[in-house]
Parts: sequence; C-alpha cells; structure tokens
Amino acid sequence: MTTSAPDGRAGIDAALVKRLIAAQFRQWAGLPVTPVELDGWDNRTYRLGEDMTVRLPTAAGYVAGIAKENEWLPRLAPQLPLPIPQVLATGEPGEGYPHPWSVRGWLPGSTLRMPEVADPVRFATDLAGFLHALQSCDTTDGPTAGEHSFYRGTPPSFYDAETRACLEDLDGRIDTHRAADVWDAALKAEWNGEPVWFHGDIATGNLLTEDGRLSAVIDFGTSGIGDPACDLVITWVTLTGEAREAFRTAMAQDAGMWARARGWALWKALLQVSGRAQLDAAMVPVTERVIADILDDHDRHA
Repeated sequence: MTTSAPDGRAGIDAALVKRLIAAQFRQWAGLPVTPVELDGWDNRTYRLGEDMTVRLPTAAGYVAGIAKENEWLPRLAPQLPLPIPQVLATGEPGEGYPHPWSVRGWLPGSTLRMPEVADPVRFATDLAGFLHALQSCDTTDGPTAGEHSFYRGTPPSFYDAETRACLEDLDGRIDTHRAADVWDAALKAEWNGEPVWFHGDIATGNLLTEDGRLSAVIDFGTSGIGDPACDLVITWVTLTGEAREAFRTAMAQDAGMWARARGWALWKALLQVSGRAQLDAAMVPVTERVIADILDDHDRHA
C-alpha cells in the first residue's frame, strides 16, 4: 500500500493549509487537515474534514491549471457521465504562500489499481464512454492547447528534440530504430479534425474506482481544447489484453489518432527510462515493457 505523501514539498505542509483556511475561510477553520494517500507532482492536495480537499500548486508554472479548473470544471461537470471535482472556493496567496489555490469537494473512491478492478473490459469501455462525452462537450471559448496544458493537445512535434535526445541516450538499451519509426509516424499523422476537449493526463492517479468500477475522474490541470490523442496513452501504459482491445474498439479512432497516441506514450516512457523524468527504479522494467508494447502495436497496425 502506498503511504501518504510527506509534508513539506514546495514549502507546503498541513500547518500552512490550516493557516490559509483560518485566514480566508473561517467557517472551515476547525476542520482537520491531512495529506491524501497519493499526491500529485504539480499540486499538493490535502483533505479538509470529511467532505473537502484543498489543492495548491507547487510552482508558478502550475497556477494556470488551477485557474483553468476553477473556471471550467463547473461548466464541464453537467455534460459528463462521471463525477469530476467540484470547486467550492478559490483562495488567494497568503501566509507566505505565493499562489492562488482552491477548495474542492471530496470524491470518494481509490486511485486506480487494475488488479482491484472487477471487470477490466467494462472499466475500459466506461473510460472510453467518459472520453467520448468529454470530447463532445461545448468548446465555446475553451482554453486552446498550449503552455497551460504542457502542450498536450498540440502536435507531438513540440517534444521532437527531447524525444530524439532520449533515443540517443537509450541506444543499445531499447530498439531505437523501431522507436524512431513510431515517433516519425506520430509526427506525420497530422490532426485535421475540429478541436475538442481533452483531459491531458488520463493515468492511474487521476482515475478513481469504487466497488471495482470507474467512479470519477480528477485533475484537469492539463486539459484544454485540441487533439485528444494524448488521452489514449493509457492504452499501453495501463490496459492489457482484452481490456486494451475493448478500449481500442470503444474509442473507434482512425489510424492517425492511434499513431499520435503511440507517439505521446513513447515520448513519456522514453523520458522516464532515460532518467530525464522522475521514475522509481522499480518501475523501469515495467516502463521498458510499455515501450516494447508500443513498438509491437505500431508493427501490427502501421
């Protein structure tokens, strides 16, 4: 079982959250503040009492994500088939903390662990249904993909130089020739569709389950309007066997979408295995297996 995240990262701890709440939302000042079991990197999250959470960006680069969520989560929620975070209040910088922050409603459930999913195929189709609904949401005045989404939703070519550097780093450890073919195919498969909503980080830490079923989707900090290929990365990173095939079938995307999705998945996996992005050493063999799956998938569907 994963332990609670340690206090103090980016100067944020439970004591700071207590002070912020006491200064700005006195009606909640007496409630306990505790770290959540699994915490993100871009933001720190604390549970406030039984029914709320407090979400604080860890650096200035993540502030745009909080502001975006505060504006758009209330608009997206009525259009989606699963719960997403409910924004209850917006906090201001204070008590030595320099960024805006927010109070959200607590969503019950546990972060995704596939061995605990009762029916992986149903999970995969439920997730596909959520993504289709998200892509159907009204895009009027929505945030166009760019810096605020860390360029998710844009062409993967934004990360071309970084990917090429990773391939050089990993020459001899992975099949870099096949990996380069996957990346080149992703760059050639241009997005010509109408921009739609994407989440930007469909990953285990942002999917909640209850009673073995997908129950909620959280952390829309990298969301925006653009190409939704980045939301298909979970195909290789998390899903396997029949669940992977069920997701592919339910998403019903064209070859170009899958090519770009493989590119996004490969980019992130290469960063992690090369050491250019943080990854627990125990996960390196797992991520190398993900890379192999991506290469095999390209060979089957190219």
